[in-house]
Amino acid sequence: MPAKDAETSHVLTGEDLLARFTALDAFLTEHQALWKPRPFTHLSLPWETTYPELASWLRGRSLGDAERAHNHPADLIDAPEPFASLAALSAELSAIGELPGHALEAAGHRLNVDVPGRKWQQIEAFASCLSFAAQPKHWLDWCSGKGHLGRRLTGEGQQLTCVECDPSLVASGQALSQRHHLPAVHVEQDVLAADAATVLSAQHTPVALHACGDLHVRLMQLASAVGCRQMAIAPCCFNRIARNAYQALSCAGSRSALQLSLEDLALPMSETVTAGARVRRQRDISMARRLAFDLLQRQVRAVDEYLPTPSLPSAWLDKPFAVYCRDLAALKELSTIGTPNWPMLEAAGWARLAEVRNLELLRGLFRRPLELWLNLDRALFLVEQGYVVRLGTFCADTVTPRNLLLLAERA
Repeated sequence: MPAKDAETSHVLTGEDLLARFTALDAFLTEHQALWKPRPFTHLSLPWETTYPELASWLRGRSLGDAERAHNHPADLIDAPEPFASLAALSAELSAIGELPGHALEAAGHRLNVDVPGRKWQQIEAFASCLSFAAQPKHWLDWCSGKGHLGRRLTGEGQQLTCVECDPSLVASGQALSQRHHLPAVHVEQDVLAADAATVLSAQHTPVALHACGDLHVRLMQLASAVGCRQMAIAPCCFNRIARNAYQALSCAGSRSALQLSLEDLALPMSETVTAGARVRRQRDISMARRLAFDLLQRQVRAVDEYLPTPSLPSAWLDKPFAVYCRDLAALKELSTIGTPNWPMLEAAGWARLAEVRNLELLRGLFRRPLELWLNLDRALFLVEQGYVVRLGTFCADTVTPRNLLLLAERA
């Protein structure tokens, strides 16, 4: 994988935004047959006949091998082509610089109480990258939860409005702001409701740290409409939208031939930070059992296609494997499943999990390019609304994989 050199690894602004979007769009469109089909739902993938050596190599690796490579698939330099070539191109197109940071004033006493460590790291990193031509006078923390981000940003002479739909979080946030003697107002508001624009005014500087899908898009639309001079948004969960498919925001996005389903939009979110051993084990058992059940249902229904199953409570994993399969079959109204060789079927589920995770590594090469494409669609939308936009990272991916930040201000 090539190093991120000075030519490509920089904060994107101006003409660079459209140029990078165009290059990413061509890359994602050309290779969509490699990243759109999900190994979890296909026993074999269309691209495997085109690249049999790569398919065989990936299928031959262990579950542990896949786990180690998951977050950095481009490091698999031994993989047969076209893996290495795609990895190099992915790295080049995904290269983006860090936004310049500045030292923050020390946080107020006990300001980070009740904030999980990694979340506080994200807040600190986000806050340190906020630099605008004009000093904000009134922060607006969008989808604020208890308002931890807004309180960290609010300095002397500044005001804060926190907008949140959960009344219990609004109440807790207001109590915390009062305890810290901050000039903050916590407003209960569904930001997707028709009257959401009433909480915004041109004097606000809106910020959103990981507001999901439609929530951060709504902020961009409303803030630009009411004339906010500046805003800062770190997007998240692009698949959390009301529509069944992605609707591009910018003119360039609208011209793209790329059609993105909710499954496609979930790809950037598949990168994970380290989870505890118990959580990882539960996740693996759940997936192995689902894959085993998938083999069973194809046989029972005599239909060689994936059958979606609902999310199940974690208590289901305590059931014996045979009971789990029978109960899930009843849930899906499969009348009879016979008496399979349960140990053999369970083992097949684990074997398939190893194959699925390794085949996913090819899709992983398109994870960051797609995330950057989606961020650039947002950046270009804001440019069309009259903003000067900077797009870069605000923290390391070990703090959060969703580390891209849009800074927008009107000239």
